[in-house]
Amino acid sequence: MFVGVIAGAGVAAVLVLIGLFKLMWRVAEPNEALIISGSKHKTEGLQEGMNFRIVTGRGTLVAPGMQAVRKLSLDLNQTELSVDCVTHQGIPLKIRGVVIFKVGDDFVSIANAARRFLDQQKRVSERVHNVFAGHLRSIVGGLTVEDMIRDREKLTGQTRIACGTEMEKLGLIVDSLQIHEIEDPTGYIKNLAMPHAAAVQRDARIAQAEANRLATEAEQQAAARMAEATRDSEILQAGYQAERDKASAEAKQAGPLAEAAARQEVVVQETRVAELEASRREQQLQADVRKPADATAYEKRTLAEADRDARISAAQAKAKETELAAAAEATATRATGEAEAAARQAKGLAVAEATRARGLAEAEGIKARAAALAENQEAVIAQQLAEKWPEIVQAGAGAFGNVDNMVLLNGADGMADMFAKALTMGGTGLGLARQLLASMNQNGAAAPGGPAAVNGHVPPRVEKVVLETDEG
Repeated sequence: MFVGVIAGAGVAAVLVLIGLFKLMWRVAEPNEALIISGSKHKTEGLQEGMNFRIVTGRGTLVAPGMQAVRKLSLDLNQTELSVDCVTHQGIPLKIRGVVIFKVGDDFVSIANAARRFLDQQKRVSERVHNVFAGHLRSIVGGLTVEDMIRDREKLTGQTRIACGTEMEKLGLIVDSLQIHEIEDPTGYIKNLAMPHAAAVQRDARIAQAEANRLATEAEQQAAARMAEATRDSEILQAGYQAERDKASAEAKQAGPLAEAAARQEVVVQETRVAELEASRREQQLQADVRKPADATAYEKRTLAEADRDARISAAQAKAKETELAAAAEATATRATGEAEAAARQAKGLAVAEATRARGLAEAEGIKARAAALAENQEAVIAQQLAEKWPEIVQAGAGAFGNVDNMVLLNGADGMADMFAKALTMGGTGLGLARQLLASMNQNGAAAPGGPAAVNGHVPPRVEKVVLETDEG
């Protein structure tokens, strides 16, 4: 019984020791580090007096209640970069990339990371993003768009170098930094690529056109060779066919040819017989028809020629007679015309002589009148007025021809006075003639206005004369 108790106590003690060992033993996984605090320890590579111990890749004993054990992850982490930047040219860009990082495997890096992120491991990515965003903006501000497009590795390298010191202080190392995309909201990169794209497209079109041309030429040459081969084949086939057809035709025509040859011989003989018969009939016609017909025709021709010669002689005689008659008539007509022309000429000369004599007489009369007018103007004027007195009276009476209504002022006496004044208008003509002559002597021409005008004024036409008596 005592042995059993001792054995049970021993088993219990072993179990207790195993439980205590499990409680105190901590093992670090390959992707983590154990940070043990609560006692002063010296870790290789760390400064003296550090109040925590770092264990990686192995196990260690920890005094429960006296020491605290926490784990720091050594796994890879990544953070997405989306940074708005402005280049050296002032062009806004958005840089998209990814940073893959982890806590360093050395104790210094683990200690630095433990001091900063042990309780904030979930916010490590945010801190790393902020670090890279600041440096990325600074680096992009010193580059051009062309530099980043042509040498993106330069941007990546400068960013890693710029962030290296800070990441080292944080106990982090960068396994990879990749710039995935450079977004250009202004379209600068697209416009920058357009000339190159156009050149590439142009070269592609030229290459395609050249390829099409070569293909077309090859196709045409192949088609030409095919056509040539087809032609030669068809020619050969046609030759063979012609030979076959000829042989077949000759075979088919052998019988008809023999028959035709025999028929030809018969026709030749019949033709000879017909020619002999025709010759005989021709000789017969010569004797029976042609010679009598020739004699009759000769007779008719001879008679017709004699008749024609007779008609020609008669026509020539008549033409000569007509020619002589026409010549005689023409001579008579010419003599008559010459006589009439002489008569008209003599008549014209007589008329001209009479006209000349009359003109000379009128000129002598005008000259004599001018001389008389120069010696005694009033006598000549009086003679002229006397000769024209009927016309003057008629002109004076004509003044009443346009009177529609007449009212007498003094009755019969008024009428007598009015007619007396009209008749005495001729006396005023003497004075008018004297004035005209005086004007002609001074100016060499008659005064304007004509004989019916006085001092250039023509008396108005009387439309209506009203004569009223004293009584009303």
